[in-house]
Amino acid sequence: MYTMRPAEFEYHRPSTLDEAIGLLGAEGARPLAGGHSLLPAMKLRLATPASLVDIGRVPGLDGIERENGTLRIGALATHASVAASELVRSSCPGLADTAARIGDPQVRNRGTIGGSLANADPGADYPTTVQALAATIVVHGPDGERELSADDFLVDVFETALRPGELVTSVRIPAAAGSAYEKHRHPASGYAVVGVAAVVAVENGRCSRARVTVGGATASPVNAEAAAEALTGVEPTEDAIAAAAARVAEAVTSPLGDVYASGEYRSHLAGVLARRALTTAFRRAVG
Repeated sequence: MYTMRPAEFEYHRPSTLDEAIGLLGAEGARPLAGGHSLLPAMKLRLATPASLVDIGRVPGLDGIERENGTLRIGALATHASVAASELVRSSCPGLADTAARIGDPQVRNRGTIGGSLANADPGADYPTTVQALAATIVVHGPDGERELSADDFLVDVFETALRPGELVTSVRIPAAAGSAYEKHRHPASGYAVVGVAAVVAVENGRCSRARVTVGGATASPVNAEAAAEALTGVEPTEDAIAAAAARVAEAVTSPLGDVYASGEYRSHLAGVLARRALTTAFRRAVG
């Protein structure tokens, strides 16, 4: 049986963050975390890095902790650990929803949140949710540490605001009890044909804040601002949620289309999933 093999490369396994950053400064160097995206691309020679910098042994990059109402999740935290974390499930259930729906058990046990965000695949789940949660992406590089909002970090298909030699080290997420994520997964790959994350807050029986973000339907996640505005200040009844969800498609301009799902179908599906995500988010928000 013929198997594609990657091009030749050098392999490095640093034991400190500074060492990893130094190695990533070399031309053609790529970081390796879980490897679920990079290694298949290398086997097909769609990616031909000159060297791999395996950051799996760098300490302090896989923790999950809470600091003053904000979750700090290390870049090497696996999808499985995020999904199983009681801290994540209680502080930000929408993020736990997201992690639990990624791929299959093998992918969840090896794939990492930092790797998923840095890869910026339009069908990935984390980018949609971290954008809805107004997360901050912390990166380290030759010039030190930078913090980027998720809106600024995610640029286009497989494109982020990372500079050469920079590495995602953690994600900071404000606690959001009223959060949820829904997706329609591709039956073969498990990627999101469309995924929708909803984040809401309720005060005195009315929606005080809402954010709805759609992924998978466009090159990078988009915020459905019209839907959020329709909810703010109103009682979150079934009719109000349905009316807001009906406006989600307004944000899905130039939707992606393929043999599995047309752009029109993705646009329609975004509204269906938004209604489900919002219903769950509001239920969680009121306890």
